[in-house]
Amino acid sequence: MSGVSFLEKLLDGVAVEWKPVSEIFHLKNGYTPSKSNGEHWADGTVPWFRMEDIRENGQILGDALQKISVGAVKGGKLFPANSILISTSATIGEHALITVPHLANQRFTCLTLRQEYVEKFDIKFIFYYCFVLADWCKKNTTKSSFASVDMDGFRKFLFPILCPENPQKSLEIQAEIVRILDSFTELTAELTAELTARKKQYNYYRDKLLSFEEGEGVKPMSIGEIYDFQYGKGNTIPKEGGQYPVYGSNGVVGTHHEYNSEDSPVIGHIGAYAGIVNWGKGKHFVTYNGVICKHKSKEVHPQFAYYILLAQDFGSKAKNSSQPFVSYETLKEPVVLIPSLAEQARIVAILDKFDALTSSITEGLPREIELRQKQYEYYRDLLLSFPKPETALAASA
Repeated sequence: MSGVSFLEKLLDGVAVEWKPVSEIFHLKNGYTPSKSNGEHWADGTVPWFRMEDIRENGQILGDALQKISVGAVKGGKLFPANSILISTSATIGEHALITVPHLANQRFTCLTLRQEYVEKFDIKFIFYYCFVLADWCKKNTTKSSFASVDMDGFRKFLFPILCPENPQKSLEIQAEIVRILDSFTELTAELTAELTARKKQYNYYRDKLLSFEEGEGVKPMSIGEIYDFQYGKGNTIPKEGGQYPVYGSNGVVGTHHEYNSEDSPVIGHIGAYAGIVNWGKGKHFVTYNGVICKHKSKEVHPQFAYYILLAQDFGSKAKNSSQPFVSYETLKEPVVLIPSLAEQARIVAILDKFDALTSSITEGLPREIELRQKQYEYYRDLLLSFPKPETALAASA
């Protein structure tokens, strides 16, 4: 497949018509039923989607992690099956194809085909083209207390209708694009499943190696005796071209010209990734939603202490107000058993090898997944780059 030339051959000179999103789709906002009404949340049967569903189960979903009761549905109307949910506030641009009748929280806007367009589109084609819409959303946000998409521009965003004079030909072209992109997606999914299995194996052996019985040479210590904790610095937006990696709540999110931590674990403090542990190697910058872990115990090897943090389930202990958060007290509280420094060094050597197999971006499956993902994104961009007339280009700017 040779990029643009392949797309030209696939289109074979057919016309491409451009229509605004609001003309092709019904747009509806998600919502959260009242938490004070227990009947809305008891014995729920209606799938109610949140960002956690996408993060945990992917972007094509037939069930939700949480369900609400039929009585919580406004007007008794659900979002139809085969609709697209796209996040238009907070975490911008994440989207999913939902294959069952459902509802979603207020972070999402639901796109459902209008009746006159149902037979003109392959829903998987729409799902893939929403990656283009997602990129537009990320570049067109307004900010108040949190980021949100410019919804006037969202409604005017232009969506392609291939070969409008021949719906059957249009569906054939869409199906071929979907087939190609599905093949890339399936390969990446297979590799990701293999990596997940290896990580489970690693976690099993890590937990085994970190299980001790109190006795000679083994002593109990609280996490608070091993680490001091400090919140990151402000809601700093990562700058281009900085020399230091920026850690948010779940790993590196950009670069910065300053640093406020060095060779320290970072734990997600607030939001969906509260309790997630990452290793901040070298000098790095930690934002407000991360906690800097400052190693202080001479009785505990720094890398061994990091593996102890990884074995903790801080996320399950996160408190909820408007969103989950992990307090200093929660981090300090767990008591663990610490063997001799020699035994710690032996365990670290073993776990480092496991960690390299599962986590290193330069070797093994993670590197392969990264390469396949880049290849997929490259061809996805090419296959969805349809020719636009000047008037359409101006309208979508």
